[in-house]
Amino acid sequence: MSSVREIRRRIRSVQNTAKITKAMSMIAASKMRRSQEAALMGRPYADRMRDLLSDLAAQRQDEEWLHPLLKRREAKKISLIIITPDRGLTGGLHSKINRVAGQFLLTQNAETSVISVGRKGRDFMVSTGQGVQAVFADLGDRPTVADITPITKLVIDSYTSEQIDAVQLAYAQFVSTTVQHAVIEPLLPVIPGNLDVKDSVGYIYEPSSMEVLSALLPRFVEMQVYHAVLESIASEQSARMVAMRNATDNANEMVEELTLIMNKARQENITKELLDIVGGAAAVES
Repeated sequence: MSSVREIRRRIRSVQNTAKITKAMSMIAASKMRRSQEAALMGRPYADRMRDLLSDLAAQRQDEEWLHPLLKRREAKKISLIIITPDRGLTGGLHSKINRVAGQFLLTQNAETSVISVGRKGRDFMVSTGQGVQAVFADLGDRPTVADITPITKLVIDSYTSEQIDAVQLAYAQFVSTTVQHAVIEPLLPVIPGNLDVKDSVGYIYEPSSMEVLSALLPRFVEMQVYHAVLESIASEQSARMVAMRNATDNANEMVEELTLIMNKARQENITKELLDIVGGAAAVES
């Protein structure tokens, strides 16, 4: 058994660790609420834009005209945008995203490339030998649309120039504080939803529905990526808060166990010293 001094030193070390994890949990909790609100507030905007896109696509268009972002072709080259945290201490969140993305890439028969948003995804893709086309990191806890523009410009230019035939988006979808799902969604080509006849309002677009659709499609792609980043940040802060809280609880339990072990060691030392005293006294008397 370790000495009392060693056990006391371990208790002090674990207590210091508990203080750090508790502070990190509180910081993540303060960021979590803000990021959750941003992700939840962005969902109605994304839904309304998707409805508008469906209505525009349902309008009668020139048969010879089709926007490049709507054109479908055989997927010989596929690009995957993977959004992961830059830092760890998020439990198994980044591992979950990397596992889903890795399984997706393994099932593809086409040539694949990766655009990594976040260092954890970059590290995983490099270690598994995937072709990383670009890396975007340090977006922060409050990214703006301007921070996402280089990502969307890269994929839109690559798709319109036919360097890639399809783009998929992998990220952590925020469900609740304790639940985050790793999902993969198609980004390009843009696939408008089917508009029911009862949902068709019959808007009149000026200057024309084709021009409005041409201006809206790049904005729609940008919004999809931006909303995925917001969802990922909300998932990251929630996962980090839960992970640090669990780490703090585990540290406190370990302190209690070590304290019991230290008390037992002290009792054994005291008992041994008493026996030595009694044995010495008996030897003197004899």
